[in-house]
Amino acid sequence: MGSSLLCFSLSLLLVLHGTFAQQRFQQQQGQCQLNRLSPQEPNVRIQAEAGLTDVWDPNNQQFQCTGISLIRHVIQPRGMLLPSYLNAPLLAYVEQGRGFFGIMNSGCPETFQSSQQFQQGERGAGSRFQDHHQKIGQFRQGDIIAFPAGAAHWAYNEGNEELVLVGFEDSGNSANQLDQTSRRFFIAGNPQQGERQQGQQEGARREQFQSGNVFSGFEQELLAEAFGVDRETARKLQGQEDQRGHIVNIDQGLRVVRPPLSQEQEEREERQEQGQCGGPSMNGIEETICSARLRQNIDNPARADVYNPQAGRFTTVNSFTLPILGFLRLSAARGVLYRNSIMAPHWVTNAHSIIYITKGEARMQVVDHRGQAVLDDRVRQGQVVVVPQNYAVVKHAENEVFEWVEFNTNDNAMLNTLAGRTSAIRGLPLDVIANSYQISREEARRLKFNREETLIFGASGRSRSSERGIAAA
Repeated sequence: MGSSLLCFSLSLLLVLHGTFAQQRFQQQQGQCQLNRLSPQEPNVRIQAEAGLTDVWDPNNQQFQCTGISLIRHVIQPRGMLLPSYLNAPLLAYVEQGRGFFGIMNSGCPETFQSSQQFQQGERGAGSRFQDHHQKIGQFRQGDIIAFPAGAAHWAYNEGNEELVLVGFEDSGNSANQLDQTSRRFFIAGNPQQGERQQGQQEGARREQFQSGNVFSGFEQELLAEAFGVDRETARKLQGQEDQRGHIVNIDQGLRVVRPPLSQEQEEREERQEQGQCGGPSMNGIEETICSARLRQNIDNPARADVYNPQAGRFTTVNSFTLPILGFLRLSAARGVLYRNSIMAPHWVTNAHSIIYITKGEARMQVVDHRGQAVLDDRVRQGQVVVVPQNYAVVKHAENEVFEWVEFNTNDNAMLNTLAGRTSAIRGLPLDVIANSYQISREEARRLKFNREETLIFGASGRSRSSERGIAAA
């Protein structure tokens, strides 16, 4: 009986997962003609007191067809991104810096508690005040942080350098029941203040930063009654006179209740992320929305899923390594290619991929179902490339190291290669290859077996010979 129930539950989960994916892509059928792709750069900059936000054009067809949005926050030291929530799930990549964040889900326990003595003049000599709030998480460069749709969150830069957060918002996700427009609902401040438009016309400005916080639409009297405060406090809650924008400066630093993170704790977290904690393994079912782990580092070379010391590495984070991604139905990956290296031609069977270049420059080609190159260009740091589901793609780093992070619209994005030891060509019989391409069996054998790597290729002997010939010339 128990095994039958388990089988039924797993079958139902697979059916629902397939149904959600089908709904996502059915919404986009008949609307998109992605005959030409191009690297994209942000075209809107929103300035605030303690930082800025760059926004990629949400009206661009590549983003509309895949149902995604991309933003980049640059937060100065002691700067705080004000609390807000989205109508879509969010993955954030920490490109630079460190800090801490909070996430608020109604009904979750306030497990961080403290009692502090007020100084004379704050509430009178000798008075005490107890603070308690939901969990706070710390992050560092290379972390992926997951935020469910509708969960209010904030972030603070506690480092001495600028904090750069790249945010991937999946408005095509089934969690969003509105149209495919990403909407950010601020619950503090006045985001429309301090903005500076760059790039295209005013109509291209990001909708999520066009107005004040959600309290500004309520009557002050109702707010005062709801919170049990006076009307002056309710007026400040609305933030209509706040000129700081959506990223504000905390002069004295942010004082919140959080446990210190020692070097030993950081190392233990890394071991847990790598599955080396020594205890019983977790299968994700034990996690709740209140206790779920939200963060995982993908910059650590020791976590690489594919590693070639001569060519580079590729690291993934999905619902198996970070279970909450199964709830969000999203995943991410980090790639590094050394000079003269290539990532095997491949396609992703069940997801769109959005590639954000973090370092260097490389040649990139994307091919559609007609065998047409819809992208053949050099891409560089700060640009974004959208690769639709099943489109074939290849990356070639030529004269410098090339690094990127990619976001996928499936919690377990499945990658198939066209060359290499685990590729589609390697799985074909020699005679099928020879007759398919009208080549000899010997040529078919070389085509099939010449590359023993799986995904990241170094320069082949043929390429090295060509390089030596060019150098000699």
